[in-house]
Amino acid sequence: MKELIEFVVKALVDDPSAIDIKEVAGDKITIYELRAAKSDIGKVIGKRGRTASAIRTLMNAVSARQGKRAVLEIIE
Repeated sequence: MKELIEFVVKALVDDPSAIDIKEVAGDKITIYELRAAKSDIGKVIGKRGRTASAIRTLMNAVSARQGKRAVLEIIE
């Protein structure tokens, strides 16, 4: 899952080396904390949050197949 998020986000931003994803695993839920360069946050979120919503939809589809739940938090 972490690799999927990293692949999608790195394709969107200008500075892919600044992308950092931290995985916080729990029993039934896994939280992914995404950090990007300040200038790239808008590209990750998208207009009205559509890009972030699309990434979360992909995450939900993959995590549902695994029987778990995944949450994406975008942190500046």
